[in-house]
Amino acid sequence: MTRAITILTENFADWETALFNSTARLYYGFYTQFATPGGLPVTSSGGMLVTPQLALEDISLDELDLLMVCGGSIWQSGKAPDPGALLRAARDQGVVLAGICDGTRVLAQAGVLDKVRHTSNGAANLRETGYAGAALYQDVPWAVADDGIVTAPGTAPVSFTREVLRSLGIDDDNLASYLAMHGAEHGQASRAPLVA
Repeated sequence: MTRAITILTENFADWETALFNSTARLYYGFYTQFATPGGLPVTSSGGMLVTPQLALEDISLDELDLLMVCGGSIWQSGKAPDPGALLRAARDQGVVLAGICDGTRVLAQAGVLDKVRHTSNGAANLRETGYAGAALYQDVPWAVADDGIVTAPGTAPVSFTREVLRSLGIDDDNLASYLAMHGAEHGQASRAPLVA
């Protein structure tokens, strides 16, 4: 069974990893877990209270396939945890790493984006971290996957889900159809007239 852990923090952005976790658990049988600093309950930016299965500090990389960092306002504050050593160890063990929105800042700070193509909410968002991978930044509005690392701006949960699953070896017709349904809304929304 594929095992995935998502790191959540106080005020995490609910929408960013929800599609992935739901799709992976319900349709592909993943064992999904959530970890927070100290294993404490956290409240999302939308007010959803989440009680995690484990503490960030207790994450074991044994038999772990995916370690994902959800975005949230804490990653640009002085209150952010530092999972850098865990992320570097996961990378060394071949665990797929994924970060969306300000979760990409965490990957940059850990040094795991220094040698792979990647994206974020904007180049300046990562430049502030002092990382060494700026030359490989991709200025695109969708997820980017390279060598087992997936990054995305916070506005791209659909392509993020696709690229994370592809990085884990899942890329079937059912997935393509399912994600096309979710992505179709964006094309329609860009053509819809604004109602005052």
